[in-house]
Amino acid sequence: MAARAALRRRFWATMPARLRLLRAATLLLAAAMTVLLLAAGLAVNGTWNSVAGRDAPRTTSAADLNLALNDMDAQAANILLSNGNTGKGRLDTPYDKAVGFYGSARREIGHDLRTLAVAAQGDRSDEMTVENLTDDFAEYQELIGRALENDGHPGGKAAALADYRKATDLLQAKLLPESRTLVASNDRAFNAEYSAARSTLSAQLAATVALGALLLAALGILQWYLARRFHRILNPPLLAATLCTLLAVILGTQMLTSSSGNLRGARRDAFDSVVALSRARAIAYDANADESRYLLDPQRRDQYARSFLTKSQQLYGIKGATLDTYDDGLATTWRAYRADHQDLRFTGEFRRELDNITFPGERAAAEQTVETYAVYQRDDRHIRALVAQRKEGQAVSFCISWEPGMSNAHFGAWMAALDQLTGINRAHFASSVSDGRSAVSGLLPWGGRPAPHSDGAHHAGGATTAGGIPLTSHL
Repeated sequence: MAARAALRRRFWATMPARLRLLRAATLLLAAAMTVLLLAAGLAVNGTWNSVAGRDAPRTTSAADLNLALNDMDAQAANILLSNGNTGKGRLDTPYDKAVGFYGSARREIGHDLRTLAVAAQGDRSDEMTVENLTDDFAEYQELIGRALENDGHPGGKAAALADYRKATDLLQAKLLPESRTLVASNDRAFNAEYSAARSTLSAQLAATVALGALLLAALGILQWYLARRFHRILNPPLLAATLCTLLAVILGTQMLTSSSGNLRGARRDAFDSVVALSRARAIAYDANADESRYLLDPQRRDQYARSFLTKSQQLYGIKGATLDTYDDGLATTWRAYRADHQDLRFTGEFRRELDNITFPGERAAAEQTVETYAVYQRDDRHIRALVAQRKEGQAVSFCISWEPGMSNAHFGAWMAALDQLTGINRAHFASSVSDGRSAVSGLLPWGGRPAPHSDGAHHAGGATTAGGIPLTSHL
């Protein structure tokens, strides 16, 4: 009891002791608030650096790899289709374009594999997937190279087709599943970081409010005590400290709330759509390749027709549809949707996007994408009808020609609409990242400045970047 009384006299019983205790508590709380906000600002900057410089580019690089693999295989089929008999009777424009696009796709795959190899470091599962992809791609290139070489020899069509079969079987059995594994793995990693960052922001917000309330209470008690003991209604230094604390709490909560909102906008509103649309683009190229395979390999036509329908269902799923009924089902379900945007009787990647309409102009772009897709689907039925009428030359010309009204032109219009839709979401992803960085540097300038970062149809083209996301255009 004596010791307790001594401690009470030392820390509270006398006026100097009370003042020292209140001052210590105030300084301790102020220091904790400063450290919390500084750490929060640095952590948010780190999150944006990871999102824009690592997580998003990794995922889209994997998606671009999937697309480029499909594109390369389609171009190989188009070269074989358009080459004629060792160059005699060659369809010059389709052949020249296919050769150019084939080379572009091959270079894109090499670039994506290098990017993903760097990204996979430290993750043994992803490292092994990239290693397998690299080995399998080398084998695939060898088979395609042999096919193209045999096609240039008199009487080499059968050997060329046999090599192409092996190559496309390797693509479907190993390369595409491995590339899709990387897309899923990188997207899961991004999603995990997003969830952890949002949870951290919520905890930091609660801590900021709690510490701010305690600090304001301590300052209020100190102000009251001084006013009572010294008959001073206001103490200017304490008043200034109170206003600074209030400002820090307001700015801190604004920064944390804004960062959480911008992070959700970047991931859920924008990037979820980017991922769905990137998958849709890769599936579209694979379906387009199935048309070329269908024409190139008569013995496998049933297989490639089923594969085309499967991919169509992945894009715009209609329950129970066959190739013969798909167009009518698409028209019926789409009319129902246009009459009532809540009436979504279809599934697939287009449904994912239409369920996540967020930005101005996005719905119109999504609807245009589906409508150009419907035109392309009708072209497919025309190709199959020509084949059924034994007009295979006309079917090949219609499929791979670039003339207006032909299938390639309509596929190009579909991909242009899809790119425009994806571009809206990419732009808002970049805008959310920029707003998130500005929230830190603008509201909490002591939180540090963002570090610089690097980002990491029977058609193909070059690569640019948008908001830290590699953007591959194949039109």
